[in-house]
Amino acid sequence: MRTQDGSSRGLVQALADRGIFGILIIILVGIAGYYLLPNNLALLTRITATALLVLSIDLVTGYCGVATLGHAALFGAGAYGAGIASAHFGINEPISMTLIGAAAGALAGLISGFVILRAHGLAQLVLSIAVVHLAHEAANKASGWTGGSDGLSGIAPGAIFGVFEFDLWGRTAYVYGIVLLVLVFALLKILVRSPFGMLARGVREDSLRIAAMGASAHSVQMRMYVISGIVAGIGGALSAISTQVVGLDSLSFTLSAQSLVMLVLGGVGSLYGAIIGTVVFMFFEDTVSAANPFHWLTIVGALLILVVLFAPKGLYGSAIALSSRLTRRKSA
Repeated sequence: MRTQDGSSRGLVQALADRGIFGILIIILVGIAGYYLLPNNLALLTRITATALLVLSIDLVTGYCGVATLGHAALFGAGAYGAGIASAHFGINEPISMTLIGAAAGALAGLISGFVILRAHGLAQLVLSIAVVHLAHEAANKASGWTGGSDGLSGIAPGAIFGVFEFDLWGRTAYVYGIVLLVLVFALLKILVRSPFGMLARGVREDSLRIAAMGASAHSVQMRMYVISGIVAGIGGALSAISTQVVGLDSLSFTLSAQSLVMLVLGGVGSLYGAIIGTVVFMFFEDTVSAANPFHWLTIVGALLILVVLFAPKGLYGSAIALSSRLTRRKSA
């Protein structure tokens, strides 16, 4: 019986490591959300877009050890890239808009990485804050292209493949977002399990040893920053397509800080943790703010304090650690 239990746990762990388990969960939860919360599809789509941003932060923070509070610059670049393509150039095909957002996010990641990775520690964190503030101010000043403080409107995504039109209920946008999340999650799972992903973990643990082995820690971090820019840009493009407007809040420091909180809440260094932290935080925030609009920030702050004190590895990391401890105890 013990052998059978052990093989079952081994199968589950193998599926989780390969991302198959996570993909199935995302699809099942996505289907459940579509049918159980038909009036909240806009919120669910926003959660999906934000989850892509949090995943992108996890790539550089959780896997490369780069401290950043400026990742909203990459998300906003994707949102404005897709929005400008539609509003000013008439590119309304959603997939093309998404690809343009991904390219804009990659470019923003390249520029941000070039600046931020020149420093370490606290200075790196300060540079990331400076980058997001500069991006915010640039978008505000370029009002002819971005709409400035009024936001960029006139975004009109067409039907996907000429068949699936975006409706007022947000059904097409939601399904499109889930498909994007599944594809990105599957590719990132392959990435983090690849030799490059293992090298990135090595940079996080001991960059000097990686340099001694002949690899460039800076090059690894730079490439990961560009990849994270692609992921964040896809999230920004999804936000622009689903809401059909892009505001300066997509480039705000607040969005960067909240996204980092979501990552810590779910568990740093885990793709599963990034998604779980996003879902839990945003659902909790939406529920509490509706129930108590005057003191909801206090309640959210109390939740974060409890998680940091009693689940320092995040919700997912602490759950895995607890499960492993119980398994060892049962085996003993």
